[in-house]
Amino acid sequence: MSGFVLRLAGPLQSWGERSAFTHRDSAPFPTRSALIGMFAAAEGRPRGSSLLPYADLQFTIRVDRPGQRLVDYHTVGGGYPDHLTAATSGGKHKGAAVITHRHYLADAVFTVAITGPEKTLTRVTEALARPHWAPFLGRRSCIPDEPLLLRSQVSDPVAELLHKVPLSAPEPTRRPLQPVQPDTVAVDFVWEKPRQTWPADAVQITLHDTPVSFAPHDRSHGKRTVHRTVEHLPARLLDLRTPLHEQLVTYATQEETVA
Repeated sequence: MSGFVLRLAGPLQSWGERSAFTHRDSAPFPTRSALIGMFAAAEGRPRGSSLLPYADLQFTIRVDRPGQRLVDYHTVGGGYPDHLTAATSGGKHKGAAVITHRHYLADAVFTVAITGPEKTLTRVTEALARPHWAPFLGRRSCIPDEPLLLRSQVSDPVAELLHKVPLSAPEPTRRPLQPVQPDTVAVDFVWEKPRQTWPADAVQITLHDTPVSFAPHDRSHGKRTVHRTVEHLPARLLDLRTPLHEQLVTYATQEETVA
């Protein structure tokens, strides 16, 4: 199935799944809710608009670099008069600073294959190229590196992840990607598309990240199941001699035309 390829990289990312105001968590990879939210924002859709146009999209995530977890100690409303402190659900004010802990992934890199109906794919990729609201990596303060949209139209984006898209080098503090077979490297993948059978080491994960509504006062999400596997990719995708940005630009500009 045809689709497009995104690369999600930046100094910080945060993919909240079960966040409360005082404890903003992050999933270890981009959530379906965040990705659909990015597309809807790029198209300029109001928060209360229907999300049905994105229901048939499927995501496959390659975890190029999982990143380092970072927790930010954050305060809201400290040092202000009572009437300027954070509001409560009852319409009053807390009268003191609110302490929050916000989780981030530092220096993470994910490459995502998106498949779905051609009309939806075209609309989304055109919006990402000229977004109404700028894309961000889970939170507005998390700005993506370029290029974000690696390929806008490919015949098999999952095959691109497996065989063609350059890999990012691991963080210096982590062990380098190790060959497990001649001329291959082991890389984690997160699969949304179901299979008849899964490898013995596949991990099934249940997530509460399928958006039903982004309406400000009626946000709701449903569950989905994904599988995490380890795939053996060609070692040539991890080229440490050529600057990564140069590799990405070369890949992105070699646009494929879908027959």
